[in-house]
Amino acid sequence: MPKDYPRSERIASQIQRELATLVQHSVKDPRLSSPSILEVQVSKDLSQAKVYFSVLNPDAAPQSLTVLNRASGFLQREIGKVLKARITPKLKFIYDDSNLRGRNLSDLIDSAVAQDQSRSGE
Repeated sequence: MPKDYPRSERIASQIQRELATLVQHSVKDPRLSSPSILEVQVSKDLSQAKVYFSVLNPDAAPQSLTVLNRASGFLQREIGKVLKARITPKLKFIYDDSNLRGRNLSDLIDSAVAQDQSRSGE
């Protein structure tokens, strides 16, 4: 019988919690503009973890990505201390702009609806 909550998902959620704390308190780089850790996906063999993050200012995303990727070794070591696992996944940070794209799409839909209402009112 398969498990309902596989080990890779349990480790991913623990890594997400730890990264959120570590990025806020341990990474001291002024170029980092307080990223939010949105999701962590760990491979089935636990060798790699994709970390999706977002920032409030989309213009600061490339700098934040650079800082996080440079700090990935430090973050991986710190997570390894907490996980107490034989293998600590290698962290790969990915900027997630889906929130921004969703906002833009919503604005386009709102403007299209407003144009349709103004045309039907004429």
